Amino acid sequence: MADDEFGYTAWGRDWVRLAQPLNQSGPVRQLLPRARSLARNDLVQARVEGRVVHASIHRGGQASVTRLEVAPLPRAAIAAVAEIVPDTTVLTDDTHRAIAAAGITLAPVLADTDCSCSARTPRCLHLLAVLYEIARRVDENPRVALELQEFDAAVAHDARTPAAAARWAPIGAFDPATFFEPVAT
Repeated sequence: MADDEFGYTAWGRDWVRLAQPLNQSGPVRQLLPRARSLARNDLVQARVEGRVVHASIHRGGQASVTRLEVAPLPRAAIAAVAEIVPDTTVLTDDTHRAIAAAGITLAPVLADTDCSCSARTPRCLHLLAVLYEIARRVDENPRVALELQEFDAAVAHDARTPAAAARWAPIGAFDPATFFEPVAT
């Protein structure tokens, strides 16, 4: 990465890679300097609630509200991370390398994104700015990366604990032919 301002730790680089994957080109690539500028100048006001990040971005006379949801780590990965790192209060780059060497991928996966801007693209300027803001926070405290993926050390030691029920279901998960019951007349 040419820019070490965001993602200067291995934990933060995972988040920077969401904003600027290696195979990225075209108009989104042109938004990256502006997105970094928004995050650098503290124009991204983000609030983390579990696996969801709510952010508002004020730039000039414009304001946008952006929301992103991170997919949880699989239960097996949580248990494996807990075995490798029993105390997650101090997470270093060496810890990240040890977890990766065990074959566990800690790179976040976005489950859902939404932005109020007029771009109507899945990767708008505001989403990129939020990703950089989260990368900055993760660089400061790598524990944030695990918390956003629902890592809970207490649950990690008991992988048999059932996962929490999802709050939302994607519309594509429903079959319209079987969802509605025909009304008998």
